[in-house]
Amino acid sequence: MNILVCVKYVPDATADRQFESDNTVDRVGVDGLLSELDEYAVEQALQIKEKAGDDTEVTALCVGPEKAVDAVRKALQMGADKAIHVLDDAIAGSDAIATSLVLAKAVEKAGPVDLVVCGMASTDASMSVVPAMLAERLNLPQVTFASVIETQGDQVRVKRDGDTATEVIGGTMPLVLSVTDQSGEARYPSFKGIMAAKKKPLETWSLADLGVDAAEVGLGAAWTEVLETAARPPRTAGEIVKDEDGSGATALTDFLASKKFI
Repeated sequence: MNILVCVKYVPDATADRQFESDNTVDRVGVDGLLSELDEYAVEQALQIKEKAGDDTEVTALCVGPEKAVDAVRKALQMGADKAIHVLDDAIAGSDAIATSLVLAKAVEKAGPVDLVVCGMASTDASMSVVPAMLAERLNLPQVTFASVIETQGDQVRVKRDGDTATEVIGGTMPLVLSVTDQSGEARYPSFKGIMAAKKKPLETWSLADLGVDAAEVGLGAAWTEVLETAARPPRTAGEIVKDEDGSGATALTDFLASKKFI
């Protein structure tokens, strides 16, 4: 079985994130890391491999700037067998549509694959649409937002939790699968895994390697545009309500009502 996991290099949410002059996210001048939600995808791919046997191979795929190689290296340290980094300056500023195009072409070049695994969303854009777009481009069925995953042979059965109901969905490989942060805690890379990752194959592909025209990606080809950004306002001191004369409850109620909390 061949499993490919799509991972993303995102700005560290705890760091001071910035925007470029063209209102795109600065992915070069800030600290970044493997998206936490994609760690769950890597974990589920590794669990499927462990169940399927040694003839199963897990490949991590990332599209991003030079520093994005850290994302696939983390996946290799967790246990993936090899990695692919799509690196091309023309990709900068791509939206979800262009990103899904590049990913699809990379999957096709890396293929054939039995299972494409994604996180439920990226922690920077949080759009949750790339897995569906990827499935459409690959002409594969999709099973999304899985919180529990079971596999047997070429069959995949998942549980998907919604706001009003829980669904059990089944599919036959090959397919695209996205998993939620409820699917199970991702493993930490062990020292042995970190050392072994240094010897695992890691390929770098360009748009030319994928047969993608640079005019189809990037900010100029994006269907969406960020018109304006503003810095987060500094935190202000909170309001202290004293209950010296018994009016504290009334003041608190009025405050909650003014914010429409009650």
